[in-house]
Amino acid sequence: MFAESDKRDADREGADEVEIALWRAAAGFALGLFTGALLQRTRYCFMGAVSDWTVFGSLRRLRVWAMAAGLAVLGVRASATLAGLPLAESPYLRDGIFWLGALGGGLLFGIGMVLAGGCASRCLVRAGEGSVRALLAVLMLAISAFATMAGPLAPLHGWLRAVGTARPEAGAALPDLMAAPLGLGTGGTLLLSLLAGGALLAFALAEPRLRRPSRESATALGLAAAVLAGWWITGMFTHDLFEPGPVVSLSFVGPLARTVWFLMAGEGWPGFGVAVVLGVLAGSFAAARGSGEFRFDGFVDGGDAGRHLAGGLLMGVGGTLAMGCTVGQGLTGLSTLSAGSLLALLGIVLGGRLGVRLLAAGLFHPRALRGMSRMSPGTRP
Repeated sequence: MFAESDKRDADREGADEVEIALWRAAAGFALGLFTGALLQRTRYCFMGAVSDWTVFGSLRRLRVWAMAAGLAVLGVRASATLAGLPLAESPYLRDGIFWLGALGGGLLFGIGMVLAGGCASRCLVRAGEGSVRALLAVLMLAISAFATMAGPLAPLHGWLRAVGTARPEAGAALPDLMAAPLGLGTGGTLLLSLLAGGALLAFALAEPRLRRPSRESATALGLAAAVLAGWWITGMFTHDLFEPGPVVSLSFVGPLARTVWFLMAGEGWPGFGVAVVLGVLAGSFAAARGSGEFRFDGFVDGGDAGRHLAGGLLMGVGGTLAMGCTVGQGLTGLSTLSAGSLLALLGIVLGGRLGVRLLAAGLFHPRALRGMSRMSPGTRP
């Protein structure tokens, strides 16, 4: 009798786990569809924003990011305070501050996104539009990220985490780190969070186009909504208190590596991150086809292939060390006000500005990387 009851309970728990996995996958794919279509239609690119600032001194596209980040900070903080969103279980706040990986990995990622002509999300969207060059960068990113997480580079990754991680008693969130020495309580950390989100919005609203309905403001609102939706999907709607899964939102480096593994050997339903990646690819493809912008885009020459290979490699290794990309850390991580996310974003921006300047100086000229094209099957050296 007891054995039958235990079996029924186990079967019920197994069914519940399958149902949660199914809902996570379906919701992640739907969120990816929306995000892919949004990024394809608006052509938003964080690398382009850094390039505009570096070359022309224009902050217009960075203000779009700032508006999205500010809205995400305020939305996530409100969700945590009023609805109990378990932010403490997110990898951005749970595992200390991997400052060495955030700065060093961010720097590598920033240089890599310049070589590849876009960050991880932009390359994924370009692949959905038919760019073979972007697809090569995405595949190289996924392979190098997997190698860093669980392959031959994993021991080095583990050693760097061991020597380059700080675990302050106050936690990894900036408001907590600032409030602790001042003796501020929960109310103080909430106020500091609101001030941070407000400061980002104030910076953004200096751009007139963001103060009225426009393509720029729609992009910022859409990105913030997508980040907030991801947190709610994993932290509220499909969160199991007894068997909690990862509480995450939009991110692309780790999920791209897991997507390649899932497509090769995966069983069952894809995880949330994998479903988002597949959804972004499908959403950008559908948007490009619908607007007549889908077209196959090959390599200009061997050096072009070399640049995309190198860019994907640097983004995969750097993004894994930094625990995210321009979306995973620059929006999702920053929405938690994680100190590590801020350091990673700083590293990405510095790497991007350095990469743009080196590109302008001719260091990344196709001839300089022509030899690397031999790594790509089917291209002429």
